[in-house]
Parts: sequence; C-alpha cells; structure tokens
Amino acid sequence: MQGVASASACTLHLGTPPAVRSKSNAPDRFSWNHSVPRIHLRRPPEPTLRRRRMNPPSAAAAGGGGSFPELASAADFAAVASAGCGRISVVGFGSLLSERSARSTFPELEGFRVAVLRGFRRVFAHSAPIFFERGIAIEATKEFSSLSVEPCEGELIIVTVFEIKEEAVPAFIERENEFRFLAVVPEGLDGVPCPNPAVVCARYSDEEYFQVRCKGSKEIYDQRYGRYNIDKIWRDDILPCRVYLRHCVLAAKNLGEPACSSFLDHTYLGDRRTTIREYLATTGAGIMEEDPPESLKSRYGG
Repeated sequence: MQGVASASACTLHLGTPPAVRSKSNAPDRFSWNHSVPRIHLRRPPEPTLRRRRMNPPSAAAAGGGGSFPELASAADFAAVASAGCGRISVVGFGSLLSERSARSTFPELEGFRVAVLRGFRRVFAHSAPIFFERGIAIEATKEFSSLSVEPCEGELIIVTVFEIKEEAVPAFIERENEFRFLAVVPEGLDGVPCPNPAVVCARYSDEEYFQVRCKGSKEIYDQRYGRYNIDKIWRDDILPCRVYLRHCVLAAKNLGEPACSSFLDHTYLGDRRTTIREYLATTGAGIMEEDPPESLKSRYGG
C-alpha cells in the first residue's frame, strides 16, 4: 500500500532517536536528527531581513510577527515583489510542500524549489473549515486541524518556495484570510539567503481576525466559520485532520529525506511538545495506512 511504503521511506519508526524540541523545552542550538547526515546549512553572516531593501509595511501592519514584518494589504505585498518581474515569493510548509497541490492552487506558479526557513516552527493549531466542507473533518475526536507556522527562536524547518503573479495576491489574501502574512527571507539548502523576501502564512489570533478581517461582524464570521460550528479558529486542543496529515507527510517525503525528517521532527501538535513523528507512532498510528476518499485521492495524494 502506498502509505506504508512512503512511511518506511521516510524513516517513520519507533526506534528513531528523540526529536529535537522547540526552544521552550530544548537547548538553544538547533541540531539535525542524525538520520540526515549530508546537509550542512550555513548561517548567514547577519540577520537576513535587514539585508533586504524593501519598503516597510504600512503602519496598520503592526505586532504579532515578532521581528518579521507583517503584510496587511496588497500594497504591503507589492513592497516585497521581485523587482521588475511583478512576482511574489510564497512559502509552502504543509500541503504546498507538494508541487501538484501548489499548482492546483496557483496554476501559473514558477520556480518551485526546496528551501530553509529559520526562526519558525510548524504547529497543528488551526481549525480549518475546508475539511468540514470536504467531509474529512472528524468533529468527535477534534481531528480537523491544518497547519500554520509561528515564530520560534532557534527552530528551523525545510519548506518550499515559489513565485506567483502579483495579480494573484488579492485572491491569495482572501483565500488565506484567517492567517497573519509575514515577510521572511528563506535560504537555499546551502545557507545562502534567497534574493527576495517571501510571504508565509503564520498564526493569527481570534480577536484580531474578528475585529480586522471580519470588521467586527458576526454575520461575516458565521459565513466563514460559524456555519461549521467553529467558534474558535486558533486552538491548542485539536488534532491534525488525518487525510491532510498523511498528505503532508507524503509530500515532504517526495522532497527527500531531509525535508521528510524536518516535517516529522519539527512539526508539533498544539501542545508544542509532541512531534508528528511521535504522534504517528502513538495516538496517530494507522494514519499513514489510510487512503483518502476516492474523490480526494488526487488532491491529497502527496
């Protein structure tokens, strides 16, 4: 079965050495799990965002992203566009680790590649209405979380980066409206910073979402979330949507062993302690052997 083979190729087994933890419960220095011996990532000589010439985001784009500028409008996105070519770089960290998934969302994307993002961790703490829409949320067991990233000093994750046309930004903002958009500078696997800043969808807050994105309107909130009985978007007590998690693991595996180990050992449940490797070996055992519904096999096939 595909899931079994893929999990094995991704070194998903109980004998794996303990995963590196988030800064909250681990030493400050990041170190790769020793099952990934051949990659040596060089730290750039100075903080990457300060090296880039970019107009600052608007005053409205304040707080929440730590040292990473927040993009609050299409004008802020334009400030990080590649000079002369009208394209925005986007970071993929979950389903967008799959080029097929990325192209289903952004058919005209260019330059799909693997990269490194420092100072962030992946966390399953986002209630996703799309899973209810597609019939793959399990409300009884709280298995309806998708991924976001959040700033975390000392963490490092392998991601993908690609470019979209600037004209696609308004639709991108609307589709991902519950996230905080941050400007970051990923690196190549050799540690060299990418030539332009990229946009990553980070954790927002329920209060900001309701006041800013829903303009304080319960009617707008209900149209987007309330109709799925979601009264809180950002939660630490929910679990990954099973179909989605399997898809992300397979997508990471298809990018190679370093990306797969990064996903398994540097993606956390809402407790910020349990890694996905640990989860799949315990409570989440069996997820990798479950096929998606027939209608979603292409969408969630890795």
